[in-house]
Amino acid sequence: MTPIPFSLSPTSPLFKQVLTTPQKGARFGPRAIRAASARQTSFRGFNARAGINPYLSWAHILDCGDIPVTPFDNFVALSQMTQAYLELGHRTPLSSSLSIPKIISLGGDHSIALAALRALNKAYGGPVAVLHFDAHLDTWHPAKYPSPWPSEQAQFNHGSMFWIASNEGLILNGSSVHAGLRTRLSGADWADYEDDTSQGFLRISADDIDDVGPRGVVDAIIGRMGVEIPVYLSVDIDVLDPGLAPGTGTPEAGGWTSRELIRILRGIEGLNLVGADIVEVAPAYDGVGEQTALAGAQVAYEILTSMVKRGLADMGKVPEVPGRDEWRKDEL
Repeated sequence: MTPIPFSLSPTSPLFKQVLTTPQKGARFGPRAIRAASARQTSFRGFNARAGINPYLSWAHILDCGDIPVTPFDNFVALSQMTQAYLELGHRTPLSSSLSIPKIISLGGDHSIALAALRALNKAYGGPVAVLHFDAHLDTWHPAKYPSPWPSEQAQFNHGSMFWIASNEGLILNGSSVHAGLRTRLSGADWADYEDDTSQGFLRISADDIDDVGPRGVVDAIIGRMGVEIPVYLSVDIDVLDPGLAPGTGTPEAGGWTSRELIRILRGIEGLNLVGADIVEVAPAYDGVGEQTALAGAQVAYEILTSMVKRGLADMGKVPEVPGRDEWRKDEL
């Protein structure tokens, strides 16, 4: 496994104005997450919950920089993003234990997931499961975004990319999961859920955590996905409550805390992650605290740790992690 963080950060605001609703500014997300990651160094990178330092383990970690995309045409931008993922995905990994690199994308607009899934389909020869942390479904039928100027080009946006991916056969129907949902639906019925169900997603709402706790959420995810099928992990930062992560384009009240999300991510470390993204960070709405970017950086670190640890497990080298009580025995 060779996790390769990179980001999609167009140089013009027009690109995000076309794709993102309603608050603009996610084009600055990659640089904000990078800045918030500044203190994540190899000499203080040991992850005590996992028993490894992902920066000093077997994986070679590279930052491939930003992918330049046109700000003027959604379809051309999608083609550029897809070609970039294909190029990176077909490079020979520096880590000899892998045949295909693993890519963690920093965003930026959530629509990058469609390009990633197209490339993964080519690399793995078939669909992959999607684990999607988000307040919103993002499996919306494009017609659910009403426009006085409807067009085929306008169908591609940050709320329809999984609908498009599913219709292209890129998502493993029946093995995928949404987690943290609290979105409003279109119209006056359950049609949005019916569309989502037809695409094979299990829905875990934000409220479910009050009933089953983080462990129950973890169990539901693992029960659905198992630990063998390839999984693409997509984390929209608006899965967090806007009181804790206000820097995002479509904030929804009633979300999870960063502690809850991180606890769940730690619980699913055994998944077979083949790629991931952290998206929709819009730092202009953070004020001076960088809290959303900091949360995004921590999420990236946890995902990276899980990828590296899963690689160790595949090599039969699972590190021993002392229990909490073992560390505290001298204090009790």
